[in-house]
Amino acid sequence: MVAVAGPGDVVGVPALRIARLLAAARGQEDGVAEVRVLAPVRGVVEGTRWRVVDTDGPGVSTELAGVDVLVWVATCTDLAQALVHRSADRRAALLRTGRALTLAASAAGVGHVLVVTSAEVFGALPDNEVPLPDDAPVRAVIDDGFVGDLLAVEALVEESREHHPDVRFTLVRPAALVGAGIDTALTRYFEAPRLLSIKTGSPAWQLCHVDDLASGVLCAVTGDVVPAGAVTVGSEGSLTLTEVESLTAMRRIEVSETTATNLATQLHRVGVLPVPASELAYVAHPWVVGSATLRARGWHPAYDNGTCLGVLLDAIGGRHAVAGRRVDRRDAAFGAASAAVALGATAALLRRARRH
Repeated sequence: MVAVAGPGDVVGVPALRIARLLAAARGQEDGVAEVRVLAPVRGVVEGTRWRVVDTDGPGVSTELAGVDVLVWVATCTDLAQALVHRSADRRAALLRTGRALTLAASAAGVGHVLVVTSAEVFGALPDNEVPLPDDAPVRAVIDDGFVGDLLAVEALVEESREHHPDVRFTLVRPAALVGAGIDTALTRYFEAPRLLSIKTGSPAWQLCHVDDLASGVLCAVTGDVVPAGAVTVGSEGSLTLTEVESLTAMRRIEVSETTATNLATQLHRVGVLPVPASELAYVAHPWVVGSATLRARGWHPAYDNGTCLGVLLDAIGGRHAVAGRRVDRRDAAFGAASAAVALGATAALLRRARRH
């Protein structure tokens, strides 16, 4: 029996897709006799049993009775909802859910816990190996952003390995997720009027369709025993910035790393930019993963990076963002004319934020 939970008070698109695919495999794959979705609100996924429970409360232990595998999707894919909360409150709630789930899993005799974070925890650095192996060192910077949240979750998982040796923990780290309903800082990068380019950067764009994440989790749940540690999930290879420009028909705005970092720091400080300046690295340097562990067990992505990019563009159609914040078409048009005008629009947003 498998149970699936989302980040906290929402289930999230990845958790729903994972539950749906597990339910479809019920009776066909070993270990999928029943699928439960744990959430604080009622919902429906065909073939699953929906359990209404606070995932950060004591009642979750009862709902894990008889469960063999727990899948907890910790990564945020609903940026609009997440931005309602202060970063400290958001992280505290996420960790409460993590502690409650890991304690309940051990108490209920759950043998395997999979925690979905992100390949962003590896960090985006110019000297990154391409692709990164599944056991590459974690080098991301911990701060008040969403990557910092996931680093805190992974630290909690490491503590849980020590305190609950009866449970096998596996971290699942997907590349940048795309799909209908996925809203992240990285998908909003493509809602901007121009593609931000760092002059000294060497980006390599790798995406992961949410359905490929779901099939990767299914492989980890039902295939040969996946070793404790971490597995990565992503489309084959990566795209260069030039290829991304061609596929999106978007033009780049090129700035120095110093200019981009200083401006992003100011915008984040006054609350305009939803993520800290450190996350600019993810559009400047590579963080491509190879998914070697899952591939060795027969998993292969159904979507390539080009197709994933098309899915992303379809999902964000009609939306516009400047500095990661949603704006209407008139405001977004500030940045459409030229690099100078785009920078001017960002500065205008900064001045407006300061006035308020």
